[in-house]
Amino acid sequence: MELSNLKPAAGSVHTKTRIGRGPGSGKGGTSTRGHKGAKSRSGYKRKIGFEGGQMPLQRRLPKFGFKPLDRVEYRPINLETLQALASEKGLNKIGIAELIDAGRISRKHLVKILAKGELTLPIEVEAHAFSKAAVEAIEKAGGKTTKIQ
Repeated sequence: MELSNLKPAAGSVHTKTRIGRGPGSGKGGTSTRGHKGAKSRSGYKRKIGFEGGQMPLQRRLPKFGFKPLDRVEYRPINLETLQALASEKGLNKIGIAELIDAGRISRKHLVKILAKGELTLPIEVEAHAFSKAAVEAIEKAGGKTTKIQ
C-alpha cells in the first residue's frame, strides 16, 4: 500500500447536490424550498418553541405560584444535630464556624435552629434564627441562644 493507492471507503463520498443552478438541474426555481412561507425566504431562522403559528405550549399551560423577591431562606439544623455535634467533639459553644467545620452548612447559608430531637447538654448556640420551641429546649437544658445579624 502506498499513498498513491489510497481511496476513501466505498459509498462514503457523495457529490453535493447543487441547488439553484437552473431549470435543467431539476433543483432550480424554488431550489427545493417549496412555494411561499417563512421557510422559503432567505434569512429564515426557526424560533425556539415556534409551532407554526399555533398557540405555543408554554402559553397554553396555566401559570401558578408566586416567588417573592425578598424571601429569606434558612438552612434548618435540629437540636439532635447539635447534641450529636457537641457530644462528638466535646463542644459547649456551637456557632456558624463549628457547623461549617462539621460540613453541615457552607459559608453562604443562613441557619435556623429547629426543635426536633432532645438536648441534654448545656450548649451556647449562635444562629441567624430560632424557633420558639428550640429556644425553650436550649434554655431548659441550661444553654443560651444568641441571634446573629
